[in-house]
Amino acid sequence: MRITALGGLGEVGRNMTVFEHAGRLLIVDCGVLFPEEHQPGIDVILPDFTSLRDRLDDIDAIVLTHGHEDHIGGVPYLLKERADIPIIGSELTLAFITAKLKEFRITPKTIQVAAGERRTAGGFDLEFVAVNHSIPDGLAVAIRTRAGLVLHTGDFKMDQFPLDDRITDLRAFARLGEEGVDLFLTDSTNAEVPGFTMSERDLTPAIDKVFASSPRRIIVSSFASHVHRIQQVLDAAHANGRKVAFVGRSMVRNMGIARDLGYLNIPKGLVVDFRKIQSMPDHKITLICTGSQGEPMAALARMANGDHQIQVGEGDTVLLASSLIPGNENAIYGIINKLIDLGANIVHKGNAKVHVSGHASAGELVYCYNIVRPKNVMPVHGESKHLHANAELARRTGVPAENVVVVSDGVTVDLVKGRARVSGKVPAGLVYVDGQTIGTATEDTLAERRLLGDGGVVTVVALLDPKTNQPAEPLEFLTKGFVHDDHTFDGASVAVSKALKHATPDQVDDIGALEKIIVEAVSSYLRRTYRREPAVMAVVVDA
Repeated sequence: MRITALGGLGEVGRNMTVFEHAGRLLIVDCGVLFPEEHQPGIDVILPDFTSLRDRLDDIDAIVLTHGHEDHIGGVPYLLKERADIPIIGSELTLAFITAKLKEFRITPKTIQVAAGERRTAGGFDLEFVAVNHSIPDGLAVAIRTRAGLVLHTGDFKMDQFPLDDRITDLRAFARLGEEGVDLFLTDSTNAEVPGFTMSERDLTPAIDKVFASSPRRIIVSSFASHVHRIQQVLDAAHANGRKVAFVGRSMVRNMGIARDLGYLNIPKGLVVDFRKIQSMPDHKITLICTGSQGEPMAALARMANGDHQIQVGEGDTVLLASSLIPGNENAIYGIINKLIDLGANIVHKGNAKVHVSGHASAGELVYCYNIVRPKNVMPVHGESKHLHANAELARRTGVPAENVVVVSDGVTVDLVKGRARVSGKVPAGLVYVDGQTIGTATEDTLAERRLLGDGGVVTVVALLDPKTNQPAEPLEFLTKGFVHDDHTFDGASVAVSKALKHATPDQVDDIGALEKIIVEAVSSYLRRTYRREPAVMAVVVDA
């Protein structure tokens, strides 16, 4: 069996793993990664499907472990390439992805499974195991082929008192361990954190305190799929006599699905329409919206910037009920500062127990290694430091060092005769979604955007005398975002004249080459004289 992660290794998000056996493919998860500050204008980042494009007909199914965006967000883009790939998942997960696909006008072929079920997908024998996470209905998947037994945990933790009373099925893990797990793919996100992850129920007192003590409106920001946390907020609002409105399309959609399927318990009359809640007294209002990761177009960011119909004011309480995704910290802190300037009281995991991770800490991972006793381990889901910390835990529990495989996206790992070894590499770059375009934006595109953002732009208009190849009139400098005075470009004009004198005969007859000479001369002058690097463009016109 060949195992290739096309995302999720060296990053928190974009989780996607491809399993190949006897010429057939099985995909586990297909998620997105959210952009960081150095990726301006990007909506989401996809796994690289390049290695699959010639083999789309070989894919037997996509297995989804749970309904978070970093595990299902890329599915619509893969189904654009082949729409009839069967999607296997639990009830809530399939409901979330089906609703998302409706926006892409794709009707998926879905196969609903539950914990404890076993079914085949092509040449893959799949068994599904209940795992506890920060969203209901999470599943680990055991994959049996003639090459061996692989256990993929998905995202999981071992909360012994979960809100939905559905614990990680360690008995099934132990049974699979007795059968003999040849390769164990384990969630690494919290591998650096010692001990055990705190129980969701331990957050209830802190959330209740926020609701009991806030004088005006409470605005809760959370992932649109974070059903467990939303349930706690609803319970606290109900206990304190507040009404609740959901804000944002994805939040309204997902919570409606969770309610209809029985995963979210909403007392009658608690949730009201957003328009109705606006006329109620402030101390009776709770708003639940998206934007806990600082996304510029999400509701909370727009509130902070003052361009949302909800105007945050003095005495409002904003509760950030999600973790910080690495790389998003600056954006989130920027929003927090803006909200504080508006007079809001901010409650987040840094100053109150209002969030707990959905991932197993080191103690839980060690516990699992000791139960499963895998022959080989491949840490997944996390940055490099998380993967290596997880690998060290596996080694400390007795997995031979040579059988612990730490790899990056695109590296192929072959499981042959009970041994996992690196065998090669396939393309696994970052694929950027920029509005309606997919994969068109490149690192060079982003470098240009960063340059424009940092230094502005200078456009040089040059009317050249074809006989002398020198400016027939003074150069014109047009700027955007570049601060200058009347003499800033005096030296630049001299630099351009000198550079044009050294142009070769071939360059003189090529407007593109002349424009390049001017760009390089002006860029060099501004960098050398002012230590500034705007984006420079040139337009050459024959006199």
